[in-house]
Amino acid sequence: MKPILRSIFGASLTVVALTGALPVRARAQLVDSKKTLTLEGAEKVIAAAKAEAQKNHEGGVIAVVDDGGNLMALERIDGTFAAGANISMGKARTAVLFQKPSKFFEDVVDKGRTAMVALSEFTPLQGGIPIIVEGQVVGGVGVSGAASAAQDEAVAMAGAAALSNASSGPSADGDPPASAVIYFPAEQVSKAFEKGAVLYDGDSGQRNYMVHASHRDKPGMAEIHTKDTDVIYVLEGTTTFVTGGTAVDPKNIAPDEIRGTSISGGDRRTLGKGDVIIVPNGVPHWFKEIPGPFDYYVVKVR
Repeated sequence: MKPILRSIFGASLTVVALTGALPVRARAQLVDSKKTLTLEGAEKVIAAAKAEAQKNHEGGVIAVVDDGGNLMALERIDGTFAAGANISMGKARTAVLFQKPSKFFEDVVDKGRTAMVALSEFTPLQGGIPIIVEGQVVGGVGVSGAASAAQDEAVAMAGAAALSNASSGPSADGDPPASAVIYFPAEQVSKAFEKGAVLYDGDSGQRNYMVHASHRDKPGMAEIHTKDTDVIYVLEGTTTFVTGGTAVDPKNIAPDEIRGTSISGGDRRTLGKGDVIIVPNGVPHWFKEIPGPFDYYVVKVR
């Protein structure tokens, strides 16, 4: 497997012949290394974002840039308007050069600071997300042309999340190290809960868990995950949650995923803030009643 990130020791290498003459304090001010996005990493971001868009039957143009705002990869889903390419690149550059989601600046402009639109390389439109790996901003991903600005951002977040656990390179056996730390800034998590999004997708099957920032404002369908166990932690809101029983009119919507219109029988519980419930794989479950906004984490373990 090729590394999706590489460590650059440029600062150390350029002064290697001089380090013996430098005082200890001066050496401490040198940057030892940084992570750099590779083409393989950019393509992985594109693939995750495209999968998120197509899951919801969305269009879109997805652009990935490096930490200097230079284009590395771009894909235009069939049917997306042509101007989306330049817009998505602008969103990605804004996110990486300012190290904030592009919606932050859209909100700033909306509040009256219109002078910011005069900045070069600046697209203050929702849909650009910085790609952060082990605390370092290594690039940005921008999306334009989905069903809405919020969906642009959700697709971009899915792409960025695909690389959030990347390391400087593969281990000796070719797999990413299990010790890689996965970090999501609070602002990214908050945005994920606005509409519901996958925070971490299990590194495309290389890990046995996923993390979803889930949001509901209405009842859902009955669900059966034949392989995944759901660990649910409620952040806000309440729901009537049904487990067990028999799914009504079940249909396979994807491998190992079954949906039904409702559940016949089963156990009914009221879940609220702070509650945790574990639903083993194969057990039908259903968010039957949701009187208001309902936010919850789901850790899926396979």
